[in-house]
Amino acid sequence: MSGTPTLVVIGAGPRGTGLIERIAANAPALYGDRPLTIHLVDPYPPGGGRIWRHDQSPLLWMNSMAEDVTMFTDDTVRQEGPTRPGPALHTWAAGIRDGRLDLPDGAGTDPGLLDEIKALEGTDFPSRRLQSVYLRWVYEQAVAALPEGITVHWHRGSALRVTGPREGRQRVWLAGRGTPLLADAVAVTIGHLEAEPEPEQLRLADFADRHGLLHLPPDFTADTDLTAVPAGEPVVVRGFGLAFVDLMVLLTEGRGGRYEDGEYVPSGREPVLHVGSRRGVPYHSKIGYTWDGERPPLPRFLGPERTEALLAADRPVDFRRDVWPYVDKELGYAHYHRLFTAHPERTTGDWAGFETEYAAADPAGPELAALVAAAVPDPADRLDLEALDHPLDGVRHPSFDALQEGLRGYITADLERRHDPGHSPDLAVFLGLLSVYGQLIRLGDLGGWWHGFFSHLASGPPGPRLHQLLALSRAGVVRFLGAGMTVETDERRGLFLAGSDTVPGQRIAARTLVEARLPDPTLERTRSPLLQELYDDGAAATATGLLSVAPDSGRILGRDGRPHPRRFALGPFTTARAGGAFTRPRTGGPAFRQNDATARTALTLLRDLACTEG
Repeated sequence: MSGTPTLVVIGAGPRGTGLIERIAANAPALYGDRPLTIHLVDPYPPGGGRIWRHDQSPLLWMNSMAEDVTMFTDDTVRQEGPTRPGPALHTWAAGIRDGRLDLPDGAGTDPGLLDEIKALEGTDFPSRRLQSVYLRWVYEQAVAALPEGITVHWHRGSALRVTGPREGRQRVWLAGRGTPLLADAVAVTIGHLEAEPEPEQLRLADFADRHGLLHLPPDFTADTDLTAVPAGEPVVVRGFGLAFVDLMVLLTEGRGGRYEDGEYVPSGREPVLHVGSRRGVPYHSKIGYTWDGERPPLPRFLGPERTEALLAADRPVDFRRDVWPYVDKELGYAHYHRLFTAHPERTTGDWAGFETEYAAADPAGPELAALVAAAVPDPADRLDLEALDHPLDGVRHPSFDALQEGLRGYITADLERRHDPGHSPDLAVFLGLLSVYGQLIRLGDLGGWWHGFFSHLASGPPGPRLHQLLALSRAGVVRFLGAGMTVETDERRGLFLAGSDTVPGQRIAARTLVEARLPDPTLERTRSPLLQELYDDGAAATATGLLSVAPDSGRILGRDGRPHPRRFALGPFTTARAGGAFTRPRTGGPAFRQNDATARTALTLLRDLACTEG
């Protein structure tokens, strides 16, 4: 090998930052005092990257409380590398407040942001701009922790392609740069992707162009130009998740509206948002209380042994047949463990006896339901995942006006339940979901349904956002469409028409359609020239378009099944997609485990190359 070994990390957001943190943790034992150059490539500053950059509206919040956000490993992370503890977001802010910690370079120039940091408490929902400062601080700490011989250079730009032989140095070509970066290993950590429109979006865009309408396709809401969305007019919005919440904020408070005594005072510049989706309801509110007492011992039915057995099976894994029964049983176990231990007056018998019978029952058999019915008298105390996934199934209203009060009642009930410790089995199910997610990401591409289900139950908006949604509904700024939402085009009138199964036979007409969701992370339609080039160069993709990677190392798999020795990938566009690049403390951190495995594999490769060729 000529010169210093080189690693190129493409993507400087939380995932790239987490990878550098794991390199710093593992390098002393695996790499020694050898020199290493790391080139970090991203058009946005390191730490936050694009999604968590400082340059976005201060109105946009995280959907996690500050005490539930950390970028540091703890002893719950199942990793080979050393644990390097560090502060969660709220304890970091406390350290800034009392002078124990310093702000990253340049972060003290925004008085409003500094005030927010100083006032932050664990149960607050911070702005994304505040999170960008935390992530920048984590990045600077990770770089500072690298051994003396390892240096990091940030290149402000985009990587266009990676070339080079499997057994030789790679070349990373950057936009606007004539010569490539030479690399002995490359890690792609670029996060959420832009995508070319799918066929339906092309059809809707063509219709909008021909009739002078406005059509906004799936996109990251903070990057969408909303200036053309007309005030006072009906706007059809398809999607009721977190992208909708951002849209709601930017088109109301972002246009000068405000909240007074729990009611919304319009500015007069708002549109009327008619929102619907497959479920027809927003994601469940974040839980508004903390855990106390005994935790359910997880994993119980869907742990590493079960996952290994599924991976070793001689047939492809079918989610509904092979996985879902154990997901259902695992979440039920968490739910009933909490019910028996914290609310025993709502059960019959004792936990030990119930647990024994529950463990023995076939996860897909009728005896499990019979056992629960006998031990939990009130149906409201039983876990019904299908009902949670389809809350409006069978619900019908004669008009959209009639639907509004009914859906406000649903949202109000959800808020009350998610903030009532009397329903603490909900929090146990949340912990069960995190445990399950940590196992399922090892199984690769399970399709989009599971990720949507997880987000609906576990990754919803802060409670205050749903209170704002209710206020906007009462003010007539938001109107609910219902479940099974449809969007049609009326060529004669030149309008979009939106309807739903919940209000049969009725339609809302509008000149504007907004798709409030991120584009699917698919290589088939990605706008990333880098990923397209990797695919064209032989990288494998799943049927749903995820980049195939080896679960134990993050190495990119070729269509021949072989892992590329020098190319790695981490993030939501891969088959090892994790729930997020940061996580709640003491919940296992699947992304941290992946970062650690990739860092160790890359360091071992670079060390061996240096020893062989040096």
